[in-house]
Amino acid sequence: MQLHNNKILITGATSGIGKALTKKFLELDNKIIAVGRNKKKLEKLSKLDQRIIPFKCDVSKQEELDKLTLFVEQQHKDLNILINNAGIQYNYNFSEEPQLLYKIEYELSTNFLAPLKLIALLLPTLKVNDNSAIVNVSSGLAIVPKSQAPVYCGTKAGIHIFSKALRYQLKKVKVFEIIPSLVDTAMTEGRGKGKISPQKLADEFIKAFKKNKYEVNIGKVKLLRIINRISPSIADKIMKG
Repeated sequence: MQLHNNKILITGATSGIGKALTKKFLELDNKIIAVGRNKKKLEKLSKLDQRIIPFKCDVSKQEELDKLTLFVEQQHKDLNILINNAGIQYNYNFSEEPQLLYKIEYELSTNFLAPLKLIALLLPTLKVNDNSAIVNVSSGLAIVPKSQAPVYCGTKAGIHIFSKALRYQLKKVKVFEIIPSLVDTAMTEGRGKGKISPQKLADEFIKAFKKNKYEVNIGKVKLLRIINRISPSIADKIMKG
């Protein structure tokens, strides 16, 4: 992949992984359509660099995805890279959670349906541009789940398998998947130890992106996948905690 002179749409761009990827791609001389739900955070982010194009959008809502698509089709026909990063994780016991249906729907809409819908909506634009790619952010929990977040794990497993199957279908548009271990973001505050920084994730991804490595295992996921290949039962025991 060519790392400069791209126009890249990044969801969840105002914090965590999305913000780190935004800054990294700016360093490499690209233009970024930064998508997020929080208007103030988007305005603050856009002040960092004139190459940042902010767009307020809750990706869990179809009408807002439609507005984003129209914005791209009318003003940014040169979009060639889509990074589906926005995500939410709830930790709860499936049999005890009082807001179960709401949390199921919101996690599914944000983590799974939104990336698929955005790809479907923006693929016609991506297909006509050179150096085009789709990047989906999944998780090591797509490989081996943890007990506290069954719906989140299910959505990321879905993204993992979807990305692989879509890669088989698409010829011109390359399909990448970032598979990180626990990343130090606001979403993971108070959860787990040994987290990697969003900046480290961005650095590792860029190296793989340049070399067209489509499944990018970040941090401890590399070891987890080896253990899971050798002994799935040991991997399950590690992740169950």
